[in-house]
Amino acid sequence: MNEVETRERICLHAKSLHDRGYTCGSSGNISVLVDRGVLVTPTNSCFGRLDPERLSLVDRDGNHLDGDRPSKELPMHLAVYRSRPGDRAVVHLHSSAAVAVSCLAGLNLDDALPPLTAYFVMRIGRLPLTAFHPPGDALLAESVGEAARQHRAILLSNHGPVVSGVDLDDAVYAAEELEETARIYLTLRDRDFSPLSLQACDELRRRFGQQSSSSPFSKDR
Repeated sequence: MNEVETRERICLHAKSLHDRGYTCGSSGNISVLVDRGVLVTPTNSCFGRLDPERLSLVDRDGNHLDGDRPSKELPMHLAVYRSRPGDRAVVHLHSSAAVAVSCLAGLNLDDALPPLTAYFVMRIGRLPLTAFHPPGDALLAESVGEAARQHRAILLSNHGPVVSGVDLDDAVYAAEELEETARIYLTLRDRDFSPLSLQACDELRRRFGQQSSSSPFSKDR
């Protein structure tokens, strides 16, 4: 996919996410690696009204090359790319259910959501929770970069999810799966729900490449 097509694809996914309520106002940001550097949604831009020609273009060090001024979360995106050289896209949302989960007390810092469905385990694996840092803060980028070494998806405390992928479609679909699982969890959390077993999770991770490890939510541990 060339840069022109990538710009159009970013705007297409962004509008779809906006129209379905995954973002509001000027929240959220998307970036994709291209030959000339990194395309990223501009600061204070709305996912529902992006212009492909005005997307920000920066080099791999974050220097602004073209387009509107980049999102203040650019350092966080760059930190993910440094930690995950095989990934080429990052999606950060303020999606309601995932944000709500990120505000709950007592979450496990190493695994904030239970393995409720096969597709969550396949697309997300384990979901670490970072400490709170203000948007755009250097400490936020540092903590995300550290977590991204072993995880493609990270939940920012009182903020929202960050998800990377081998391409833009992969990152968006994983972010959508995370939000759906957060919705299901909020529906079930006051009930006696049954997450996937450790054996089932390990088999899914073995088949589909996610890291194998125990979950505090599994009841047969």
